[in-house]
Amino acid sequence: MPQSERPSPEEIVLYDKDPKTRIATITLNRPERLNAPTIGARLRYADLLHRANIDDEVKVLVIRGEGDDWGSGVDLPEFMEVYGSEDEEARLQDFRLTGADDVRLPPRGSFREGSQNGQWFADPRSGCRSLQDFKKISILEVKGYCYGWHFYQAADADLVISSDDGLFGHAAFRYAGFGPRMWTWAMMMGIRRFEEMVFTGRPFTAAEMYDCNFVNKVVPRDQLEAEVAKYALACSRTRPTDIVHQQKIFFNMMKQFQGEYMGSMLTGLFETLGNYTRPDSDGGDVVLNDEVFDHGLSNTVKDNDSRFPPDFRLSRSGRRKPE
Repeated sequence: MPQSERPSPEEIVLYDKDPKTRIATITLNRPERLNAPTIGARLRYADLLHRANIDDEVKVLVIRGEGDDWGSGVDLPEFMEVYGSEDEEARLQDFRLTGADDVRLPPRGSFREGSQNGQWFADPRSGCRSLQDFKKISILEVKGYCYGWHFYQAADADLVISSDDGLFGHAAFRYAGFGPRMWTWAMMMGIRRFEEMVFTGRPFTAAEMYDCNFVNKVVPRDQLEAEVAKYALACSRTRPTDIVHQQKIFFNMMKQFQGEYMGSMLTGLFETLGNYTRPDSDGGDVVLNDEVFDHGLSNTVKDNDSRFPPDFRLSRSGRRKPE
């Protein structure tokens, strides 16, 4: 899809606040694309988190998505378009350097090219790790798919309320091998369970994620919004915002002691070194290259998904089909 045909960041990421309750809401509004944020939308998301962090009329932030799903990751076709482009201006937009005619990117194939991309996702300004530094209370409303970039947000939120049809995971375990927040996911889920997710690539259900202490509560889909509203209101009525800020400093320090930020940087290093990996000789691996995009990313994902047992598949439709 040409960039001009994609919705604007303001159309994709909506923001609202109620000064009376001090509850703000970020809504991803692109249900026809499973709420996939474009690069611009991801940067707007980071800016809105910064805004809510400073705003004294905000104490609690609810993050949700329109439609049937929370989301299945970033707009990958756009991402591949931009990062595969020879147009440096297009690639510089992700680094907030649009219009910087005097900036030159590292050469293609250099270590720095891959490394700075990987490390950028550990920077709050990128819209990937931004919620980790948020000093107010964040509550994430999950329904349906919670994959990729949307899974990052689930790990970084303070509270996660999920519908009973939630599916959690990251397609990168199938197609790349690493995801930028692996350290955090392993710490939250427990290494043994997280290793299962990584090595099989299978999504975990909401009930499984509750058992892993990743999700706070699982409710039927028709009760989800009311349950999130109940939690948000309760959080808004607890201790003063100054106390909340102090509490968040405590939890952030604890996460840093556990190596949260170091883990993000380490994953970026491994993703960079991924350029040196080679496919297995049986040819069963899927590599995101021109051949894949010529076949169609969606078709490739479906073809690959069918190779796995039904309950290991990423798509709901695929999980319903017999082996």
